[in-house]
Amino acid sequence: MRLPQIKDDYDPCTFIYKPTPEDNAVTALQWIEVFRASTPTFAKYALQDETVPAESRTACVTEFERAFHQALDALAAEHGSTQRSQEPLNCIILCQVREDCLKKAGFGDIFRRVKRDENAAALAVLPGVLKNLDGCSDTSERLELALRGVLAGNIFDLGASTSAALFDRDGAAASFVSTRTKLLPRPWVIDDLDTSVQRLALAGTTGQYKKAMLFVDNAGSDVVLGMLPFARELLRLGMKVVLAANRGPTINDITAEELQAVVQEAARLDNSFRQASQEGKLAVVSSGSDLPVIDLRLLSQEVVDCAQDVDLVILEGMGRSIETNLNAGLRCDSMRIGMVKHPEVATCLKGRLLDCVCKFIPGSA
Repeated sequence: MRLPQIKDDYDPCTFIYKPTPEDNAVTALQWIEVFRASTPTFAKYALQDETVPAESRTACVTEFERAFHQALDALAAEHGSTQRSQEPLNCIILCQVREDCLKKAGFGDIFRRVKRDENAAALAVLPGVLKNLDGCSDTSERLELALRGVLAGNIFDLGASTSAALFDRDGAAASFVSTRTKLLPRPWVIDDLDTSVQRLALAGTTGQYKKAMLFVDNAGSDVVLGMLPFARELLRLGMKVVLAANRGPTINDITAEELQAVVQEAARLDNSFRQASQEGKLAVVSSGSDLPVIDLRLLSQEVVDCAQDVDLVILEGMGRSIETNLNAGLRCDSMRIGMVKHPEVATCLKGRLLDCVCKFIPGSA
């Protein structure tokens, strides 16, 4: 099902993976190696997957590695030269290949435990983050701090080797405040922070936005300390807020079922979440996606029905807002918020590793 706000010329993929470099871009073979480099992280967590019998876990991991590398080798042979490639390769195809290989090897949700633990750790930190925001009396200052929090939280991504290494060293919740303080100096690679703050603050007085839909990304500090406090600010501005999360597991992205439990716990900790949930102003829906990227033409009936009266769409995370949908204008105003966690993405954007994207796109019919 299509998001009602997408236009006829919608194309989800930001980067076309071609055999030869163009305009300082990254080649198809280099992109394939980015995915190959993720194998050790996936193997590490697959070995900890308690839903697979311990006696067969190692064999299943070996089968995943074999099948995934074989699939990547086949894609490399097909897309490594202009003579052999038929259709452009893209991140959606590569993400789907990895998920298919995991499932065929017997794995369902290899990051379940780490998501659960990081959600718990982040929820323990959440009251302090909310108190920090409430200490800002100025709406614009509070919105900027909340948006910086979204970017800081988004570093928790076990699909990217750079952020996976940071997670192994510090954990996500523990490093949140430090990361928020130490974001790369502005201007960022795409920096509409001032415009975004101004438009949101103005909407708080004019009532321009009635309902926002937020497509969220990772579990832990990303959604709990980044997106939930930002959603709370939108509620404060008078909007209804819908949080759209994955139907099924992929990497450490939070699922709708997991997010529902997190929101219930947040409501126990904070009156604003509790009241909004009780009044139907804050809701969680399943996007229908099982990937870390998203095609807004392939959504669940639930999210499409809920989006009919949405007038602000926000996509968050490197997969959903940078590698896909970065340049896809919608019929309503929209934002893209995410951190650049692959050197190859930084190269394509002509930015820096761990650079920030905060993009505001006015709606157009």
